[in-house]
Amino acid sequence: MILLNIDVPDLAAAERFYMEAFGLTVGRRFGADFVEILGWPVPLYLLRKEPGTIGAGSQARSYDRHWTPIHIDVVVADVDAATARAARAGARVEHGPQDVAFGRIARLADPFGNGFCLIEFSARRYDALT
Repeated sequence: MILLNIDVPDLAAAERFYMEAFGLTVGRRFGADFVEILGWPVPLYLLRKEPGTIGAGSQARSYDRHWTPIHIDVVVADVDAATARAARAGARVEHGPQDVAFGRIARLADPFGNGFCLIEFSARRYDALT
């Protein structure tokens, strides 16, 4: 099993964003700083963490746009519509929908600096790369 955890500085704003951008719903609340969001194949847990606090390692949390080698790819039926919906919810569109070998992709960031991609697969999906 895989669980997806995202640190955010404002839990209420994060709930609104992920529900509006992706049509997700609140599952359970675990106190004031931890909420389960449902609707994807894996549960999403939003955790309120103050900027400047230490997470893993020794680097302080920053909610400026940041790079990480691990990010979320959300598979959607219509990347143009999904991009517009996410932007209306507060996402920053960094690279709008474009055609790629396996379908179409858009690159965005949530309001808290976390990057994600929206992917609309072609019939061959990643097999188109081989």
